[in-house]
Amino acid sequence: MDYHSPYFFGYLIGVIHLLGGIAALHAVFTVRTAQGAIAWAMSLLFIPYFTLIPYLVFGSRTFDAYIEARRQANREMHVAMADLNWRPWVEEALAARNSESYGALRAMPRLGRMPCLANNQVRLLVDGKATFDAIFRAIAGARDTVLVQFFIIHDDDLGRQLQALLLKKAAEGVKVYVLYDSVGSHALPSAYNHTLREGGVNIRAFATRRGWFNRFQVNFRNHRKIVVVDGLLGFVGGHNVGDEYLGANPKLSPWRDTHVQVSGPVLACLQESFAEDWFWASRTLPPLILPETYPEDGVLCQVLASGPADPQETCSLFFVEAIHSARERLWITSPYFIPDEAVFAALRLAVLRGVDVRILIPSRPDHRIVYAASSLFAFEAVRAGVRMFRFEPGFLHQKVVLIDNEISAIGSANLDNRSFRLNFEIMLLTVDREFADQVETMLTDDFDRAREITAEDTRDTHRLQQLGMRIARLISPIL
Repeated sequence: MDYHSPYFFGYLIGVIHLLGGIAALHAVFTVRTAQGAIAWAMSLLFIPYFTLIPYLVFGSRTFDAYIEARRQANREMHVAMADLNWRPWVEEALAARNSESYGALRAMPRLGRMPCLANNQVRLLVDGKATFDAIFRAIAGARDTVLVQFFIIHDDDLGRQLQALLLKKAAEGVKVYVLYDSVGSHALPSAYNHTLREGGVNIRAFATRRGWFNRFQVNFRNHRKIVVVDGLLGFVGGHNVGDEYLGANPKLSPWRDTHVQVSGPVLACLQESFAEDWFWASRTLPPLILPETYPEDGVLCQVLASGPADPQETCSLFFVEAIHSARERLWITSPYFIPDEAVFAALRLAVLRGVDVRILIPSRPDHRIVYAASSLFAFEAVRAGVRMFRFEPGFLHQKVVLIDNEISAIGSANLDNRSFRLNFEIMLLTVDREFADQVETMLTDDFDRAREITAEDTRDTHRLQQLGMRIARLISPIL
């Protein structure tokens, strides 16, 4: 065949457009949202030269097959747990019904697969040093079992400190389990894992599916960050394991993030979430520990573990329910602000109800396309009456929700489609006035170091920038 012939190029273009049409039909039948289906289908039909390969990486998926496989793994995991008498939750769960504030979240008892439990202790950890000092101190004191799960683990100074500590505890006879995401930690060298395995640490990568084709699959990432030590002390929040989380990246420093230290009955829920993910990765169950007694007072807490295998879109519905429940105040911080229609409508309604709605987003981008789309959504939110702020000192990565005077939620979920529908996320909901006051103080300091976005900002934006924002918004459902 003459590869320089115009007929060859004609056939090639025809084949590409045919494949684009087939992929567009596949997107219509498989993409979960109408916006996402339209974004993929239109781009695949009209510019398949640029979108076929990205669709293979980001969009093409045997969604139903994956969901059924994950649900089957969860069923097998719970069968394996049945003999452990794992749910000592009835008496504690009853206490949640007496909370007027929690009662405002009317859908939460059924939306979350795990109950709201009383008698927990929580401690706010602001930024990386406080977070990793507390985590490393807890692991250093471990006597039985350490469960560690992060989206990203880097082989840098912080990562090697974690590695050395885990090897030390394994040598002492502590059972150590480490789970990381295969895409989030794609730069983690195999030598890092090999050293841990040789030292007696059980380490696994969370992968969506096995097989050659799915090496291109980057959806359904496990974005959770969980540490549980001896079933007595747990950690959840926004930090991953990397020097940039301690402010070592000059372009994004100082890094602003938040974690929570928690103890009490709710650790059963954190361990169960870890067990589901570990069982998916290994088809084995990690050790799970329940103390014989708990304190008789403390904070109401509920773990909200969400993911694409849920029967409903748990993460998106959580934000909608949280926004609708707000009566006086709704403060949210998120590194990415790409709300879906339901969340955006809920924000507008909250403003109309007279709620003080404030959202804090970064002033520095770590992903420029996402930043551009977030900027356009921020301008639209300002026009709807939402007070939008950009955190100025460095990169803002924390995921925090503060509702009225008692309710807060801290964890891994962002305000974007990837967290709403594609990632495995985890949030810790707390119902307590004293802890909410601490969160308020923290966020007040953050807002004081932020610049409010005004209507003038929307008018002063250059037309080329506006064009870039609108193009980014077109693909926002698949970001």
